[in-house]
Amino acid sequence: MPEPTRPFWARAFQRGRLLRRTADAAGLSRHILPSAATMIGVCTTLIGLVKILEARIGPSHVDEYAALTALLFLASSAASYLSMRWSSEKALSVRLEDVADSCFVLGLLCLCLISLLFAYEAV
Repeated sequence: MPEPTRPFWARAFQRGRLLRRTADAAGLSRHILPSAATMIGVCTTLIGLVKILEARIGPSHVDEYAALTALLFLASSAASYLSMRWSSEKALSVRLEDVADSCFVLGLLCLCLISLLFAYEAV
């Protein structure tokens, strides 16, 4: 009996996970760590700019949201660093890399949402 056909996206996702698990454990983490550190700087700059502009535009919560987003990037940086540091522990390293990747993408989405809300003066 033939094996049931899975959708393309499910096969691609599984193939990507298998390739990543067999590849160098610190591969993606090498890219996440400097990018997340840079994004912490972007959030810090945004906080400073909002503090300066609050005198003109009035109080807003953008700086608080940017600080929370910076914490996401900090978690991503820490998980990425630990993933590279403990690369001899393959299962732990892959799990930490997944956490770093998830935190990084979530941080990017939050930063985009903050930008949109700030541009339309909703926050």
